[in-house]
Amino acid sequence: MIALPDPVTFIWDKGNERKNLEKHGVTSQEVEEVFFDPQKKLLGDKFHSGKEDRYLLIGQTKRQRLLFVVFTIRNLKI
Repeated sequence: MIALPDPVTFIWDKGNERKNLEKHGVTSQEVEEVFFDPQKKLLGDKFHSGKEDRYLLIGQTKRQRLLFVVFTIRNLKI
């Protein structure tokens, strides 16, 4: 079973923040909402995990947008 760090804290790469907004129309705040969706689905991504483990998260935002998020956990931060 995969567990998220508790408490969930985020570190954003400025380039990824801009790319997510321009390419997908999604703010960092909206992406973070998915981590608190009680119905979210969390999976390991063994295929794309190399030097570090990668994870897949599917969930809804407060605006009911369904998002697919790929992330890593570094030093207990997402």
